[in-house]
Amino acid sequence: MKLQPDQMDTQAVTAYGPDWIAINGEKYFESLLINSEGIKERLGLLEPDQLTQVHLEKLIQLKNLGIELVILGSGQKLKFMPKEWSLAFKNIRLGFETMDTPAACRTYNILAGEGRKVAAFLLVEPQKF
Repeated sequence: MKLQPDQMDTQAVTAYGPDWIAINGEKYFESLLINSEGIKERLGLLEPDQLTQVHLEKLIQLKNLGIELVILGSGQKLKFMPKEWSLAFKNIRLGFETMDTPAACRTYNILAGEGRKVAAFLLVEPQKF
């Protein structure tokens, strides 16, 4: 039995690997901000410790677009963000969850496919040999 449509009506993560993400079939080797309304912005970030107050403010501004939840994919391993980030989201009543990037991709697709107004801030780390 098929439970999901072949194609979503919204922007979707169609594949991912350790150092890349594909959005609607187009492969990216850098971190991205995407949302269910069609925003796709290259971030050029590689590590969670490179996130700054500027990035936090960019995510908070998503509330103005009607976004209900921001998912942060922290790379191949779960890395929690500073407490100030969680407090900032709580103060404006915008949902915020941190998980590893593969889980964030899957969660984003499920919620976007349900028609939820969701954004994903997906960090892609370089392969370490």
